[in-house]
Parts: sequence; C-alpha cells; structure tokens
Amino acid sequence: MTDKWNVTRLPDQTGRTAVITGANSGLGLATAEALARAGAHVVFAVRDLARGGAAAATVSGSTEVRRLDLADLDSVREFADAWDRPLDLLVNNAGVMMLPEQRTRQGFEMQFGTNHLGHFALTNLLLPYLTDRVVTVSSGAHRFGDGVIHFADVNLRGRYTPVRAYAQSKLANLLFTLELQRRLTEAGSAVRALAAHPGYAATNLQSHSANPLARAVMAIGNRVFAQTDKAGALPTLYAASQDLPGAAYVGPAGLGEMRGAPTLVGRSTAAGDPEAARRLWTLSQELTGVEWGLGAKTG
Repeated sequence: MTDKWNVTRLPDQTGRTAVITGANSGLGLATAEALARAGAHVVFAVRDLARGGAAAATVSGSTEVRRLDLADLDSVREFADAWDRPLDLLVNNAGVMMLPEQRTRQGFEMQFGTNHLGHFALTNLLLPYLTDRVVTVSSGAHRFGDGVIHFADVNLRGRYTPVRAYAQSKLANLLFTLELQRRLTEAGSAVRALAAHPGYAATNLQSHSANPLARAVMAIGNRVFAQTDKAGALPTLYAASQDLPGAAYVGPAGLGEMRGAPTLVGRSTAAGDPEAARRLWTLSQELTGVEWGLGAKTG
C-alpha cells in the first residue's frame, strides 16, 4: 500500500547508476542520500562543484560530482558529451522558483529555460545511455498562472510574472514527460518517463521568490506547515523505484497533495493534452537545437 510506503521500503539499488540534477541541497540531496544508502552510485550534477562536493561528502555511499548548469545549454552539452557509460536513472530535479525576471545564457526566460529546456536537452542527449527511467520533478503549481504554455512567446516578454513563469515551467515538465513516454513507447524502448511532485516541502527554493512578502509567508509556512525535504523526496524515490506505468505522476497522498506518503495523483487537463505535448516538444527542439535522443524522428 502506498499509504505506508517510505524510504525504508526503497528496493536495493546496488549496481545502479543515477544522475540527479541539483543534488547539492533540498530534495535533490535527500534523493541522493536515499539512493546512495540503498547501494546506487549517485552522480551529483550541480552548478557549483565546491558546494556539490561538500554535499556529496555528507552522503554515505558511492558518489561523484560533475558540473552542470541547466541555464546554459553549452554546459548541458559538455556534461552529456563527457558521459560514456550506461545510466539506469536520470532524476530531473533541479529548478528555480518565482524569480525576478531574468534570462539564461542563451536568452530564455530563466524558469522555463532552467526547469524545462535544460532538462529537455539533457534527457535527449543522455537517452542513448539510459536503461531504466527518467523522473522529472514537477509541482502542483502547474495548475497556477494561466494554466497553459504560451507558445507565441514562452519567454513572456512584456507579461512576465514570477508565478506565471513558474507555473508554465512546471506544466512543461508534465507535458515533456507525456510526450517523452509516447516517443519511448513508439521506439520500442524499455525506458520509462515518469513525473513526481513533493507537495509542500521545506527547501531553499522558496527563498528565491521575487516578492519579499511571499518570501516571508513561505518562510513561516516552511516552519509550520511544510514537510521535511526527506519526506518531499519520497514521491521522486517512489517514481524512481516502483513498477509504475509510463507517464505516471506521483505526489503526496494527503489533503491537497501537500504532504503524506507517495501515491499516483492527477494533473490538470492542460497537462494531459497530447497535442500540446507534441507542440511543446517541437518548440523545445527548435529552441535548444537538440533532437530526439533515440534517432529517427517520430510523430
């Protein structure tokens, strides 16, 4: 029963290799700790090697640290070009949340560029090495904002708000998972694409909000209402280790999906739209210059 599933029920991970983006803190570090403790070799894919190394040093198990800046597609390519062995699990965990308006190195809106485009490129570039699954961390906030992808201008020039941009990026994570699974199935691949969200977990993401009042409110919420980062990592760990259908979405079982043990959860109508998923994939290929990772075009 998922209502009793916790980290003690994580299956043995011996012999498996996992790459976790943003593994130096918060949900990423909690995910890395659990997988390494269960026997996996965990690669910390992080922007800051010093911080990543310090975090990895706190983890009991087999780890290594490699540099990856998801806001720079050149860095994403460098990371992928250096990869040369089978990869069982890719956890697309890193993200930024409700920032003041800013751009990635290639000029994309920072939240869409980091949370979606960087992971889109990384996943496709590593796909030839993947053997089991990709887990992409989304959010219940995919329902917020306008609830759509702004295809005419995903960079939201002239209409940027931190919430609108964050919601769009998290919706993109779910549409990416949906289309990735469709393509994997069509290609006859055994790799599965899944998504997860942590509910309301206390992490350092909330401290990046563009709104000082929002930062203060979220700081109080972190202390009073939020579950720990270790509890918030459970949906990701469940998606990474259990026999689930492709494109499944995992979140907390409690009221409002804010906290609790992991279970399969629903998504907005927009997040389940296959046509929007295909359209986003095509746009993402054009913006990143990264093609479908298993070769021949599909759809």
